[in-house]
Amino acid sequence: MSWRSERIWIELITGSRKISNFGWALILFLGSLGFVLVGTSSFLGRNFISLLPSQQINFFPQGIVMSFYGIAGLFISSYLWGTILWNVGSGYDRFDIKEGIVCIFRWGFPGKNRRIFLRFLMKDIQSIRIENKEGLFARRVLYMEIRGQGAIPLTRTDENFTPQEIEQKAAELAYFLRVPIEVF
Repeated sequence: MSWRSERIWIELITGSRKISNFGWALILFLGSLGFVLVGTSSFLGRNFISLLPSQQINFFPQGIVMSFYGIAGLFISSYLWGTILWNVGSGYDRFDIKEGIVCIFRWGFPGKNRRIFLRFLMKDIQSIRIENKEGLFARRVLYMEIRGQGAIPLTRTDENFTPQEIEQKAAELAYFLRVPIEVF
């Protein structure tokens, strides 16, 4: 989503609050909870899950392994839920021709560096760069090349842009900023 006028362009960036992340976090949570329940029921000798009698699973070694995988899955699931809760990666890109400043803001993980805020002068922008990798896992990323700073990504690596969409986005931004486009 973006908002644009003659002098200001604001591009909103979605973070980790995507439907796919909610789905994976829920699937991982429920699956690992099932593993922990099966491991616990094999240890106690009681059926917590009615579909699988605990007498068929020995605690040593199957119950221990299932409990270990369940606990590991719960840790990974809590990490995913944390990134969704804190909306890691969300933010905005603001290009202000009137002030001659580019601001890039992203939310990170809680702590001292939770807010990631970068400011550049527009005259330091050398080009807009498109990285295009074809193959089984095609990847198209839009970068902004800054003098003395290197390339700063403007799009996420997991966004599935078509070649036409990424070229259109790069052309509009390069025209707005009055800089050339490079393709890699």
